[in-house]
Amino acid sequence: MQHDEVIWQVIRHKHCSFMSKISTGIFCRNPYNVTGICNRSSCPLANSRYATIRDHDGVFYLYMKTIERAHKPNDLWERVKLPRNYEKALELIDKHLMYWPKLLVHKIKQRLTKMTQMRIRMRKLALKTREKIMTTPRKEKKREARREEKAEKAAVLDKAIEKELLARLENGIYDGIYNLPFNKFLQTLDTDELQAEDEIEEESEVEYVEGNFELEEEDDIEDLGMNYHISNDEVADDDDEEEEINAVEEKRERRKSKSEHDEFGKKLKKKSRIHVEVEHEEGGERQKVSF
Repeated sequence: MQHDEVIWQVIRHKHCSFMSKISTGIFCRNPYNVTGICNRSSCPLANSRYATIRDHDGVFYLYMKTIERAHKPNDLWERVKLPRNYEKALELIDKHLMYWPKLLVHKIKQRLTKMTQMRIRMRKLALKTREKIMTTPRKEKKREARREEKAEKAAVLDKAIEKELLARLENGIYDGIYNLPFNKFLQTLDTDELQAEDEIEEESEVEYVEGNFELEEEDDIEDLGMNYHISNDEVADDDDEEEEINAVEEKRERRKSKSEHDEFGKKLKKKSRIHVEVEHEEGGERQKVSF
């Protein structure tokens, strides 16, 4: 059975973890305390019938405790959400605390008034633009100092070069300040690009081809054999001669094109031997000649 007076005597005169004594007075740090002062009427532990107001992320709630729920700590406090309108919140408090002590109801309304004023001030401060003080690490300061030193040295060097150029201009080393039109500058750039492209094209025309001298020798030998055979063959017609000549020229062109596509650096093929047979009509003898 809960006894409020016994609880208060133990808390007040022996020990309470929420009590804080300072030079101005004795205060209570319990979040459910209405006034924040440590006394008999304001203590949430020593009063079995108690009510207060708490703030959760800008929303106010009315908390109420009765002795009928003292045996259930999980459901000890009844919570009611209060509207954002101040007058409607007061009406809701009067409705739920109609038969409670008038002094406790008055303290709850005072707490609601103070919390409403605090919320209004917080909104105004959030809308104002204020300076935010931030610390900079030492490494960044040292890095920026080194960069400034390098920038100063570079600026001094640029100024020295500028002074030297001006001195040379005054001494007459240069004829004057050269300010060319921008269009001529673009034309010169275009001509330089065209010249560079021409040089690239000229370089690309150079090709390296394998020196297959065998093929040329073979073609010459075949030409000799064919001419010799044609001179001895009196029965052949003029049409056959033209066809053979065209065939020889086609073979020569094919072999030349093939030699141009071969890679440079291949070993020369072994020279093949050519056998030519010559037949005489009168004697019917055949002679074999190898080259």
